[in-house]
Amino acid sequence: MIFDTHAHYDDEAFKEDRNALLNSLQSNGIEAVVNIGASIQTTKNTLELMKKYPFIYGAVGVHPSETAELDDSLLNWLKTVSKTPKVVAIGEIGLDYYWEEPGHDVQKEWFVKQLNLARETKLPVVIHSRDAAKDTLDIMKAEHSEDIGGVIHCFSYGVEMAREYLKMGFYLGIGGVLTFNNAKKLKEVVEYAPMDRIVLETDCPYLAPAPNRGKRNSSLNLPYVAEAIARIKNISPEEVIEITCRSAKQLYRL
Repeated sequence: MIFDTHAHYDDEAFKEDRNALLNSLQSNGIEAVVNIGASIQTTKNTLELMKKYPFIYGAVGVHPSETAELDDSLLNWLKTVSKTPKVVAIGEIGLDYYWEEPGHDVQKEWFVKQLNLARETKLPVVIHSRDAAKDTLDIMKAEHSEDIGGVIHCFSYGVEMAREYLKMGFYLGIGGVLTFNNAKKLKEVVEYAPMDRIVLETDCPYLAPAPNRGKRNSSLNLPYVAEAIARIKNISPEEVIEITCRSAKQLYRL
């Protein structure tokens, strides 16, 4: 059975058919999903989804692009809800320099504070890093994130950066981008990384794999990602699914 380690099923894209889609997942080979908080509101949405669906777990946290909304009282709220049953991680947190706002200093401040929250709550982290390779790694090293553990979501850097994170004990989240024709760098990373350090993710509704690129993504597309990994690793898609499911449970300490 497939474990989707990173989804956003509270997104507006699922408004029309969310219930029907989620109720179809298990009969289509999806064992579990972690819905990821990206703001205070989406963290609240995630807590609701966890209550409603037994196979949905949650991560609570604020995406770097949303960190301008944070203050110490909201950080305390995150700490409180992190104790909710089925909350398995702090995330998604990190740095995103693709957009100019909020400023880099604001992002860095709340990245560090949420890393410390993870340390305090003894939960792994879900790391978002876009166009911020060096700063992300520098902060994670300075904060001794190897003691926290977690996953680099939607891994998008090269083999050198993968090596650094693997040395720190992190998992690499691999999704639909692997199936794109221009994903040479990511294919090299998947070839390099030990199979038991790779986990499957959708980041749905975004980043649907080929042949559905550009359409709304869902966990139902993960077999395409498993097949792409299988071709690179020269093993069967069934082995990929089995190993990544086991690794996802270790990552989220289930």
